[in-house]
This record gives sequence, structure tokens and C-alpha cells, in this order.
Amino acid sequence: MRFSNCLEKKAVGQAPAAANLASMSEAKKAQKYSKKALDQFEVLKRGVEEILPEESLLDKLEKSLKNGKPLKIKAGFDPTAPDLHLGHTVLLRKLRQFQDLGHEVIFLIGDFTATIGDPTGRSATRKRLTPEEVKANAKTYEEQVFKILDQEKTRIVFNSEWCMPMKVDEVLGLTARYTVARMIERDDFHKRMKAGESISIIEFIYPLFQGYDSVVLESDVELGGTDQKFNLLVGRELQNQYGQEQQVILTLPLLVGLDGQKKMSKSYDNYIGIDEQPYNVFAKAMSVSDDLMWDYYTLLTSVPFDEIEELKRDPLNAKKKLAAHLVDFLHPEADSSGKSQGAVAREDWDQEKGKDGRDKMVIPPNTPVLQVSDKEILLTQAIVDAGLEKSGSAVKRLIESGAIRMGEDLEQIQDKQFMLTFPGKYQFKIGKKKYLIVESR
Repeated sequence: MRFSNCLEKKAVGQAPAAANLASMSEAKKAQKYSKKALDQFEVLKRGVEEILPEESLLDKLEKSLKNGKPLKIKAGFDPTAPDLHLGHTVLLRKLRQFQDLGHEVIFLIGDFTATIGDPTGRSATRKRLTPEEVKANAKTYEEQVFKILDQEKTRIVFNSEWCMPMKVDEVLGLTARYTVARMIERDDFHKRMKAGESISIIEFIYPLFQGYDSVVLESDVELGGTDQKFNLLVGRELQNQYGQEQQVILTLPLLVGLDGQKKMSKSYDNYIGIDEQPYNVFAKAMSVSDDLMWDYYTLLTSVPFDEIEELKRDPLNAKKKLAAHLVDFLHPEADSSGKSQGAVAREDWDQEKGKDGRDKMVIPPNTPVLQVSDKEILLTQAIVDAGLEKSGSAVKRLIESGAIRMGEDLEQIQDKQFMLTFPGKYQFKIGKKKYLIVESR
């Protein structure tokens, strides 16, 4: 998928203003743009990492309002995996905001480019998908995206429609519009070249075809993850060379998974799938750390920032509200009694865990499991063997500080020589973000 998630956690907040708008006074902005255009801009910039360039987006919004012509908002998805999760919905939610403001969304399925393979974030050449794999994944995407997008305002296109018929001379003409020097400025390629790793010529082709999609569709705005910035800029450059008005780029932060460390991904088992049952969505959301929760509020909800600040006074209540919101977002239908699915899931959670869920163990779905064959083992050794701490002395310091808790009721471990005996199964919370299950082999 073109807006794959990043590995490093970034702080998320209100979109930073670009210099060109930051230097413009409120009076000048009010003089140049209508209130409606400025209001639309405020809605659209929430949670966005960059708008390139910001003033051009305002110009396009103003022009659209004056001539009554919706903007063409493009987002490309390479169907490299069959299932979507909340990480993907960050971009889908932004597309829906554009739709709600009256603009046209072009949902581009890169069935042609998926057979090339996007090199973004890769340390080696990506395996190319077969046409059969692409077709099956694309069908699944079509079935899932309308949980979020308005089908009436969405145009689905496949880039094989214009890429597949291209003749050799047309492809060569496209490659002549971008230089190798510019291509190897790309961070992924630069690192691989420096490490002496191979880069195939076909990987240079991918950004060109993605950029060419923008030319064919004459897109006004293109959305993508922060890791897609290079590809999106190629689209702007190609539009300029083909004599078109350049698209505005919106890059969005990439959602960190439930573990609070890596990208949200099925391969890391730290995801919430958009087709998961309501209670599973709620329970997984409750395993999000208190720190990461506020990024989820910014990227996955429309809760005003001043209300989020109020919620910070009661993190447990805030997390339950977030979990219920995500359930309602993915399952908007009410139950037989008229209650929202989020409210039902919250009631079930409180009944199972107790309303003081803050004091109950909530094991994340990707928690490591250490299996031991001995009849007993020191807790300090178990944590080291699981790779969660480097030494027994480090574990003992955690015990001294009261940072290790055990079992559903989060009983604090105080004995540095605490012994685990088997057969049995133990669950531990270590510090704020680490968890461990220890059981007999």
C-alpha cells in the first residue's frame, strides 16, 4: 500500500503552518480568501504533517468555491495486502473530509504499479506481485473502503487502464523527464547505494508511473503517508512538465501500532483491523499506552483539541471514550435496543474488567511469551531471557522502583528474588509499555 506505516514514532499534533502562510497576517488572509475557504482549510489541516504548498491549497479551495467545480483529490493504493487496518484509515478519513466538503475523491488502485513494487522503506528489492494476487487484493479493497468513504462521491480507477497500453517509446519518453541524479537523492536509494546493496532499474520506474497517474487524472491534490513524499513530489514535477497546474501534496503521519513502537501492521501483530468485531476493537484500543492515545485522538477522531486537553485530566475515561469512538467509527450501526456498538462494548468491558480498569492487567495482542522447561526460575532471569532487559541488576532496579506488576490485579513485585514455579502461567507488566507472559513449556 502506498501509504505504508513508518517504523519510528513521531509526535502528532495540529499541522504546522508553512512559512508562506505563517508570514501572512490574519487580516490579509481574510482579505484574500473567503471565510468558507479558510474554514475548509482549518478542517483539512488537522493531523496533517505537511501541506506543500499551503497557500496553493487555499487558492484551489477558493477557486473551487467560486466556480462550483469540486477539486480532484487523488490517493493511490497498491493492493499488496488484502486487509485494511486502522493505520490505513488515517488517509481514508482525510479523503472523507474532502468528500464532506464537496470534493471528488479518486481512489486509485495501483494494479499496474503493484506488479513493479514500491521501493519505499525497503532495504532490498521488493518481491513483485503476480496479476492474480493483485486482482484478489484489489477486490478486497473495493469491498472495505466504503466503510469509510462515500461511495456516491468516490471514483475508483485502476492505473493499468493507461499504463498497460503504453508503448516502449512512450515509456522511454516518460523516463526522459526525470534524471538519475534526482532519483538517487531519494533516502531509500541513497542508503542502499551507500551500503553496497543492489537497486534494480525497475525501482526507478515506480515513482515515475505513480507520478504519471497524477498527469493522467489531472489531480488537484494528492494524499499520502510521510514516507511517500518523494513519490508525490515526482507527480508535481511531471504535471509541470506536461503543462498542467501542479497538484498540492498532503502528507499524513503514519500510525504507530498498539505496541507503541513499530508501525501498525498485521506482520507485527499490533493492529486493529477494520473488519474486527466491536468488542475486539474496544479491547485492543484499551491496550494503547496513555502517551500514544493522544495521537490516536488526533488522527482517528474529530474530537476538538480543547476537548482533548480536558480529557487528559482523566486518562482512563479518555481511553474508554477513544475505544468506543473507534468501535462506532468501524461499526456505525446500532444494536437491537438502539444503543451504539461503542456503548455496548464499553458496558461489556466494564462488566468483565470492572470500571476501575486502570488497575486491571490488559495484555496487548503482541505480548512476548517465554516458555520454560525448568520447575522454577527467578523472575529477574525470566525477564532477561525474554530479551526485555539486558541484565538481572536492571530488573532488580525496576523491582526497587515498583515498576513490575503481576497478574490481573497488577500486584506489585517487591522481592528481588521472586521465584516463578511451574506448572503455571504468569503475566507481568514491566514499566509503562512492556509486558511478558511466562509459562511452562
